[in-house]
Amino acid sequence: MNEALVTMTGIEKHFAGVHALKGCRFELRSGEVHALVGENGAGKSTMMKILTGVYQKDEGEIAYKGGPVQIADTKAAQKLGITMIHQELNLAPDLTVAQNIFIGREPRSFGGLFLNDKEMNRQTSKLLAQMNLDIEPTALVSDLTVAKQQMVEIVKAISYESQALIMDEPTAALSDNEIEELFATIEKLRAEGVGIVYISHRMAELQRISDRITVMRDGAYIDTVLTRETTVERIISMMVGRELYHVEGPQLADSYGEVVLEARGLNRGRTIKDVSFKLRKGEILGMAGLIGAGRTEVARAIFGADSLDSGEILIRGKRVRIGAPHDAVREGIGYLSEDRKRYGCLVDMDVKTNVAIASLGRFARFSWMSGSRIERVSEDVVERLKVKTPSVHQRLKNLSGGNQQKVIIGKWLTRDCDILIFDEPTRGIDIGAKSEIYKLLDSLAAQGKSIIMISSELPEVLRLSHRVLVMCEGRVTADLMNDGLTQETIMHYATQREEALHA
Repeated sequence: MNEALVTMTGIEKHFAGVHALKGCRFELRSGEVHALVGENGAGKSTMMKILTGVYQKDEGEIAYKGGPVQIADTKAAQKLGITMIHQELNLAPDLTVAQNIFIGREPRSFGGLFLNDKEMNRQTSKLLAQMNLDIEPTALVSDLTVAKQQMVEIVKAISYESQALIMDEPTAALSDNEIEELFATIEKLRAEGVGIVYISHRMAELQRISDRITVMRDGAYIDTVLTRETTVERIISMMVGRELYHVEGPQLADSYGEVVLEARGLNRGRTIKDVSFKLRKGEILGMAGLIGAGRTEVARAIFGADSLDSGEILIRGKRVRIGAPHDAVREGIGYLSEDRKRYGCLVDMDVKTNVAIASLGRFARFSWMSGSRIERVSEDVVERLKVKTPSVHQRLKNLSGGNQQKVIIGKWLTRDCDILIFDEPTRGIDIGAKSEIYKLLDSLAAQGKSIIMISSELPEVLRLSHRVLVMCEGRVTADLMNDGLTQETIMHYATQREEALHA
């Protein structure tokens, strides 16, 4: 393997009472894919944000191409040739794809007096073609799906001609075809001598794409191993350091049976086409399908975030009108969005505020908010969901992605909703946190809660769902009991296009 490109040693970092990194080290060589793994809160993203100038280290040394460097900010990192694709999308939604890719370094004409949009769009088209992406340079980012926005982030990073490229959960929102295109691009970059840091919780991806794996746990360096010489079991053992919750298989609650929610003939433009289904008490109803199948659109319509063209929603046999999210919450429906940063939480507020935000009326006495009661309830949520935070007064943006997700779930548990819609509840979450959320979902169903779970991971759907609703191109193509159900059967129905259904 080639020489060391980046060397980090003795890295220390503290945040508001949290010792985030404890003497950590990491090495990236040119022409390698080096996987960096660990549970949420292990320090992976913090370590890489120090390398890219987002954070400043408290102690330690960084060497780049053999020489010591001080990386004051992201521009300094980019000038060196170090770029990071963050887990949370960092695009300007009201700008075009080309404007996002070249923001701050736009091509100019007439001696720099005017922006050269034509040249910027031409260069963007060339970059998109290299990734085999069918995206218009002039398209607004806000009009793109989450998956395509993620691909734009990747193209933007590649456009810097980086020598060290950090990818933080790059495939979390991508389809199988898009993942294959990403991997082909990674192979090309590796062949050109680019060093790639690949942060992911998907073990199969790491085995396929990485040369080495470094494991972190609780802000400390654990070990670095050659991928070909290790096993998934060993990696997980180093990451977690504890026994995981084992899901035996979906078990129906004793209270299962009563229909608590029914959708009849839901329609919305081209995204939802005559969707009907029932959700029963104590049931986990999995919703499977490829990206663009309409699963999220159905969830948002039921929650009142998007309006329906036609159709009915019934709660316990009674037709209800849900014109906005507050109507859904009033009917006992909670919704965890796939895009938690944009729709699920208030990152600049503290943990206790985020836990209480959907239930503020319950904490009011004579028009005054009971701060002590909010704090007590939020502390119970933190303990129950094992949220890693120094206190409930910590701002949410200082927590890892997985812990932010737990706080959002805690918000709806505090509201005591009977119907919960979880859209990609474990996206971007590590194995240990997934295990805890699996246990939580099982527990909620056993208590009689009714859950709609949207997931792009078929093993997850099969492990947790009592019944699986499969969608393709806005339509329900199958409603299947999870009794001997296989991934192959789900995929068969997930690819049943409208033409095939009416053949």
